[in-house]
Amino acid sequence: MDTVAGTVTHDPPPAAGGRPGGPLIVTEDAELLDDLLRLCAAAGATPEVHHGVPEHRGGWEAAPLVLVGDDAARRVRGAARRRGVVLVGRDQDDSGVWRRAVEIGAEHVLMLPDGEQWLVDRIADVAEGVGRPALTVGVIGGRGGAGASTLACALAVTSAREGLRTLLVDADPLGGGLDVLLGGETAEGLRWSAFASSRGRVGGGALEESLPELHSLRVLSWDRGDRIAVPPQAVRAVLAAARRRGGTVVVDLPRRVDDGVAEVLAQLDVGVLVVPAELRAVAAAGRVASAVGMVLRDLRVAVRGPSSPGLDDREVARLLGLPLVGEVPLEPELLRPDGGTAPPGARPRGALARFCKDFWERALVEAGAA
Repeated sequence: MDTVAGTVTHDPPPAAGGRPGGPLIVTEDAELLDDLLRLCAAAGATPEVHHGVPEHRGGWEAAPLVLVGDDAARRVRGAARRRGVVLVGRDQDDSGVWRRAVEIGAEHVLMLPDGEQWLVDRIADVAEGVGRPALTVGVIGGRGGAGASTLACALAVTSAREGLRTLLVDADPLGGGLDVLLGGETAEGLRWSAFASSRGRVGGGALEESLPELHSLRVLSWDRGDRIAVPPQAVRAVLAAARRRGGTVVVDLPRRVDDGVAEVLAQLDVGVLVVPAELRAVAAAGRVASAVGMVLRDLRVAVRGPSSPGLDDREVARLLGLPLVGEVPLEPELLRPDGGTAPPGARPRGALARFCKDFWERALVEAGAA
């Protein structure tokens, strides 16, 4: 059992028919009920309210989230044990609240008003039908021109082709723009500038629907105008929203680590460091890996050929002390002056697409999402 400082780590039980339902509120405290109804409204959820355990079949078991007022703890003591029960009170000095929480099998004890934002976020997750978060992969170049943006696009295009909900995030404001690489610089939809003032929770569904759709995936990139500074809290809120609806999220990262990039690194499941098989590139990549590794635990290396004599992909991985993803194949048409007419990874039988498909198959199995 945790306090509100943590994050609920399990998937909420699905509502009947597979659609997300509102939370169940159990209380007779009129003042507490008013507060909980206000928080549900702020989160866009419609709750079901009872004074005790609902009599109708499945009312207690099927609710994706149960908010039990401290006044009602004794009335629900005999209810079936289930996940997603929160005991809500007001008296910070009441030590007996922990005993009552254990008696009803609550996973969290929440005190108002301090825990209001946590509870709004949790209720909003329920309203969106949140399950397993997206497998989130960050791609970063070991040096300039390493091909990180190309690999990030290819991973996203491949993921979408495999039928996964896919969102590609351009986290490098000084890059050329991933929407350009995908051939969609004029596509309608919001860019980073629209989210620069975000402070609180961003709705996952609203974010996805607002972004340009290219090659069956959604893309968050930059405007062509003046550079916009996106505060770290906005980066955190946007990426959390992107992950909330499941599938995969691919992030193209800059080589520097500032506060905004650190917010992205903290939400990644896997990082891929793209390194050309050149000695100077390996030296530069070592410095990047050192900075990134301070925040990201799972960092791996993908080596881009052709290899220098005595410096194949395994040797590069050994020198960097990182697990090897493999050698990123070249696609000749991407080397043409016009970059070709299709985005990276668009040819299903191409070497790059096969590399990306193998990557996703392994990563999804490791994450338990396959």
